[in-house]
Amino acid sequence: MNSQVIETYIDSLLERSTPEIPVWNIEKALAGKKSGWDYIDGCMIMAILEIYQLTGNKKYLTFADSYIDFRINEDGSIDGYDINEWNLDEINGAKNLFTLYDLTGKEKYRKAIDTVYEQIKKQPRTKAGNFWHKAIYPNQVWLDGLYMALPFYMEYEVNFTNGKNRSDIYKQFFTVASIMKNQETGLYYHCYDETKSIFWANPDTGLSKHYWLRALGWYSMALLDTLDKDDIGKENQDTNWTRLKHIFVDLMNSMITYQDKSGMWYQVPDCGNREKNYLETSGTSIMAYCLFKAVRLGFLPQSYTTQANKAFMGVCNTYLTTENDTLHLGGICLMAGLGPENNPKRDGTFEYYMGEPIVKDDAKGVGPFILAYSEWKASQEK
Repeated sequence: MNSQVIETYIDSLLERSTPEIPVWNIEKALAGKKSGWDYIDGCMIMAILEIYQLTGNKKYLTFADSYIDFRINEDGSIDGYDINEWNLDEINGAKNLFTLYDLTGKEKYRKAIDTVYEQIKKQPRTKAGNFWHKAIYPNQVWLDGLYMALPFYMEYEVNFTNGKNRSDIYKQFFTVASIMKNQETGLYYHCYDETKSIFWANPDTGLSKHYWLRALGWYSMALLDTLDKDDIGKENQDTNWTRLKHIFVDLMNSMITYQDKSGMWYQVPDCGNREKNYLETSGTSIMAYCLFKAVRLGFLPQSYTTQANKAFMGVCNTYLTTENDTLHLGGICLMAGLGPENNPKRDGTFEYYMGEPIVKDDAKGVGPFILAYSEWKASQEK
C-alpha cells in the first residue's frame, strides 16, 4: 500500500470538513445535525494527532487544535458536553486534551481536563464498582465504555494525582474479565446488565447474546492504551499492570484464531460462515492498530506483525476504493448498541447486528484506520 494514497485520502477528509460539519460524522449528517462534542469526533482527532506525531506535518496539528479549540471555552467548559447524561462516550474526546495541552500550552485545555474528570469522580457505578455506561443504561457495563473512559482516567491519575486511583481502574478491568469473558472462546460479550433484567440480557448471567467486533476492538484498545498510559505500572512492572497485560495478550491470541483468510474479521467474529455476516472495517482496523502497537511496545513478539499486516492490508484491499476520482473507505458499521427499554429493536441478536447500516468514511472506521496506518508506517520505517 502506498503511503501517499492514504495520506491523500486523509487530507481530502480534512479539506472538506469544518468544526461544525465534519464529513466523517455520518450519524450527525443523517440526522441533519451539526457536530458537537462526541466520541466520534474524538476518535478522528486522536488519529489526526497521531499522524502529526508520525509525520511532523504541522497542518495536522493546526487542524486538530482548531477543531478542539472551537468547543473549549476559556473557563474550561465544553460546548455540547453535559455531565448529567453520565455518558462514558463523552469522555473519549477529552483524551486529546492532554496531547493538545502539551503541544500548545493552552490553559483552557488543562481546565477542560478537570471539567471532564468531574464526571469520573461522580459517575454512577454498579454494585461491583464499574461505571454505568450511561444514565439511560443503568447498571450496565459495555465494552465500549471501558475504552471511552479508562485510558483518560489513567492518564489523569498518572499525570495529576501520582496514581492515587490506579487500583480502581484495574479493578474495573478485572471485574469485566471475570464476568464478560467466555472462557471457551476467549472472547467477551458486548454488554452486561448487573440486574439481569433488561430484555436483551440472559436472565441467568446478565450477558448479551453475542460478541460484536467493534466492541471487542474498543476493549482491546482500552487494555492497550491504559497499559501504555500507566507509566507507574510500566516502570515497576507491578502486579496489576502485569495481570492486565496478560489479559490483553490472551485476548489478542483469541482474536487471531477468528481472523479470516482475507486478514479481516467479521462483524460477529465467531459466525464467519453465517449468511449475511460481513467483513467489517472499524473493528479490523482497531485490531491491526492493537497488534502493531503491542509489538512496538514489546507486549507481543515481533512475529505478530504478520497478523497485523494481514489485517491492515485486508482493509485496504477490500474496502479502500476510488469513486469519481475520490477515495472512500467502506465496510463500516454505523452503530450498534443494546436497548434501552423503549428500543426493543436493539436486542443483541445476530439479525440485529446484521441490520444496522453499513457506511463509508465514518470516523468510527476512518479514525481506527488512520491509527492503524500510523502504526503500520512506523513499522515500515524501522
